[in-house]
Amino acid sequence: MNSDNSRRSLVVIELTGGNDCLNTVIPYENELYFDNRPTVHHNQDDVIKLDDQLGLSPSMGLIKRLWDDGKVAIVNGIGYPEPNRSHFRSMDIWHTAEPTKVIGEGWLGRAVRDLDPRGENVLTGLNLGRGLPRALSCRGVPVASVGNLESYGLFPDIRDEQARLDTLNTFAQMYGGAEGRDAVSEFIGETGAAALKGADILRTAPNAYSSSVEYAANPLAQSLKDAAQVICADLGTRIYYAQHGSFDTHGGELPVHSKLWQDVSSAVGDFIDDLKEHGRDEETLVFIFSEFGRRIKDNGSGTDHGSGGVAFCIGGSVEGGLYGEYPSLKAQDQLEGDLHFNNDFRSTYSTILERWLGLDAVPVVNGSFEHLDIIRK
Repeated sequence: MNSDNSRRSLVVIELTGGNDCLNTVIPYENELYFDNRPTVHHNQDDVIKLDDQLGLSPSMGLIKRLWDDGKVAIVNGIGYPEPNRSHFRSMDIWHTAEPTKVIGEGWLGRAVRDLDPRGENVLTGLNLGRGLPRALSCRGVPVASVGNLESYGLFPDIRDEQARLDTLNTFAQMYGGAEGRDAVSEFIGETGAAALKGADILRTAPNAYSSSVEYAANPLAQSLKDAAQVICADLGTRIYYAQHGSFDTHGGELPVHSKLWQDVSSAVGDFIDDLKEHGRDEETLVFIFSEFGRRIKDNGSGTDHGSGGVAFCIGGSVEGGLYGEYPSLKAQDQLEGDLHFNNDFRSTYSTILERWLGLDAVPVVNGSFEHLDIIRK
């Protein structure tokens, strides 16, 4: 790995449920948008203009501020061949970078393994939430999951300190030496030992952090505040993962979608401001994606599962602008009522892996893909 990349962090935000790209990056001058969306559309005067054709949802004001600063790259038409409209299968494809078959390892799990091949840092990858996303799953690669950094630790609900210490001691003995055990027990032992070590290290992060930024009151903002604390603590964490949603807006879309993007926009805006205050904004890249877009036509109050989406790369080292062609809304250009993808998501992955993290992208994304110029040279 290129040593110049060693302090760089990647923060991935998953918009769970299928974000409606037509109401995110809006073709406000295209009559076909309004013809297909008689109910579920934003009025032209309300759209936050990016240029004379496209604009952002009215609730994305803080992302527009970052756009004006040249820190936002918008990747239009992003997707993959033969799109799948199932939440589970499509998200699995994005998580593993493999559209044609089901595999076990996530693309970010493989990236963590390549960043730390000896497994020296149990915090190279960090999930900001419960459970473990498929994207971070990779055998032999420990990843900590943190719901709330301020209360994080093993058995935090045990209030009596002596009882907690006794429980931790038992836990440590259970996951002690793995010598002489079978493969399953050995794997469990390694996982438990990594959890114990990771929890111990992460508990130090809030103590080393102070900021004048007051984050918005939503779960994603709290997750990104946690990410900022870990970044500023220099614990060697390189990849962070957060989720927000649900963007599955089959009904009542306009208020729900607007609120979701207000949450995302304010959280990301606060996060970038915080990183800039600490001199880390040029060392951090935020990547925002969703498993698919929505149908071109509305269903009366919402939109159904579709394809052809939009992604964002945001940060101090981003070459801001529009990337990829905005998909056509013309009937002859549609894919069974959906937007046609024209920008393989693995191109964006490959760009991030090679130009940002300094890794060989080919084994991580299962092939060679054209790079985008979204990283400032």
